[in-house]
Amino acid sequence: MFKNERGFTLIEMLIVLMIISVLIILIVPNLSGKSEEVNEKGCEALVAVVQAQVDTFYLDYDRYPEDLMELQNKEYITDNQRSCSDQQKLQYKNGRVYIDE
Repeated sequence: MFKNERGFTLIEMLIVLMIISVLIILIVPNLSGKSEEVNEKGCEALVAVVQAQVDTFYLDYDRYPEDLMELQNKEYITDNQRSCSDQQKLQYKNGRVYIDE
């Protein structure tokens, strides 16, 4: 009686591992340069979110907040929303939020 023993041979497994290794070698260097771009986009998104909260504050109180601390005290933003992940501080002046550069 014959048994149907299907599976991968050692050579097939080594070929698959080699292909995966080559793909990793090609992909990893491309990912390392993207972190700066991701931080920049994330910071721009945070500015947009905080600006929306400034506008919401204006709608609620019919005036702009004095500073970002007032937004935080009234729980429109949290403490970690006052700076980006790369430690750039958000600045606020005349109803506009921007990145301190």
